[in-house]
Amino acid sequence: MNTISRILLLAACALGSACSVNPVTGESELSLVSEAQEIALGEQQYAPSQQSQGGQYVVDPQLQSYVADIGHRLAAVSHRPGLPYDFVVLNNSVPNAWALPGGKIAVNRGLLIKLQDEAELAAVLSHEIVHAAARHGASQMSRGALTGITAQIATIAAASAGYGQLGSRAAQASSAAFMARYGRDDELESDKYGMEYMAKLGYDPQAAVSLQETFVRLSAKRQQDFVSGLFASHPPSQARVDANRERAKTLSDGERYRQRYQRHIAQLQKDAEAYTKQDQAVAALKQDDAHKALALLDAAVAIQPEEAQFWETRGHAWSMLDNTANAEKAYTTAIRKNPGYFSPKLYRGLSYLQSEQWTAARQDLFDSYALLPTPVSAYYLGEVHTELGDEQQAIAYYQQAADSGARDIANQARTKLALLELSHSPHKYVASKAYVGNDGYLWVAVRNNTNIALTDVKVQLTQHSEPGIQSRQDTLGQSLRLDAGQRRDVKTGIGPFQDTRQARQFRSLVISATPAQ
Repeated sequence: MNTISRILLLAACALGSACSVNPVTGESELSLVSEAQEIALGEQQYAPSQQSQGGQYVVDPQLQSYVADIGHRLAAVSHRPGLPYDFVVLNNSVPNAWALPGGKIAVNRGLLIKLQDEAELAAVLSHEIVHAAARHGASQMSRGALTGITAQIATIAAASAGYGQLGSRAAQASSAAFMARYGRDDELESDKYGMEYMAKLGYDPQAAVSLQETFVRLSAKRQQDFVSGLFASHPPSQARVDANRERAKTLSDGERYRQRYQRHIAQLQKDAEAYTKQDQAVAALKQDDAHKALALLDAAVAIQPEEAQFWETRGHAWSMLDNTANAEKAYTTAIRKNPGYFSPKLYRGLSYLQSEQWTAARQDLFDSYALLPTPVSAYYLGEVHTELGDEQQAIAYYQQAADSGARDIANQARTKLALLELSHSPHKYVASKAYVGNDGYLWVAVRNNTNIALTDVKVQLTQHSEPGIQSRQDTLGQSLRLDAGQRRDVKTGIGPFQDTRQARQFRSLVISATPAQ
């Protein structure tokens, strides 16, 4: 623990309410997050975190059961066996694993294919279990709050890269989860106690050593898939290898279970070439070569016809070729193969929208939004509800897209909101303020805060008089045209004022504005 952290800890403990005990180490630490909040946070973010990173791997359900069984047995011997642990394999090629607060743990198929035996898998899972049991995520959130760092816990956004008129492929989007960047102390702590959990179940703790040796070697080679995956949140180091080696000397030898592990990942190994062709097809689409992508995907589907990702990518390729019928068939097949994943529903909905099948588009976009509320699905739900004449629902969806961090979609949504609301709420988009100019007369500053040109902008002035005296209400004598973002200052003819405080009686309000043709 560094000096600043120690000072913060002492201050928090002096206050009494922000100091707790690490359930694993027994040491005092900062904690502004209760156990109930910690568990609730993990529950809240677990489903969208899975969706945003490929969804669950469903081709081989037995692999899910196998990983979950090992995870639960390890969790049972942890320092917090009562947490609502859950373990899932994600359909993501990036070698990675993560833990949410409260014990929600995921491992990517891309990492499973890199491991050699069940003991290495136990090393990965027990490491993540310690992160949850020791409340590393909650502690990091607490430290961040005390030092003024914003913890980004629930950012949900769909990634996009243009494939034809339908827009983007929602490949693994940025995570909705609290993906901590663990520090050196947290990593060493998770390695140490994770090895204890392994040993209790009879696994060889040397697997944690060989695992870290592999990671250090790949890190030195800057192997891109690892650098962008596991290394980003779990940085390897020779210090971790050395610490693990020393720790292993104090623990009993155990089993590696290589044959059993290889048997359980046999389907992944068999399909490895298909996933490589899928990656090549995505690269071809980025080069606008849809025909090459389709050829690669034909080969991938021939190896593994049950993988929904292959069919969804076929839909993107057909969309790029403007073959809407084939695109919709491919998306439909992807949905049938994996009905619990948001992405093919999003893109079939966009395809229906393009062909003006409004009701079908609304259903698919809504189903996608329910699984993962992306800015893209919110924006196009606004489009569909506009076409169906449901203005209030359209406004609600556009507002969600406008409030998102997806800049392009947010700007488009703000334009749509302005077009819908200008007729009855122009003051929301065109600001005005009365003030006294240097000449002593009342002026009104009017600013167009939209990104579209406006005409027939009218401003109403209201004078609030003394009690008992009738108020005055006037409309500026001219209608204004304002370009996007433009400000105009208009002289009213009211004045001159001897005392500028008299102008405070006047309030201005934009009462009309029309989009320019």
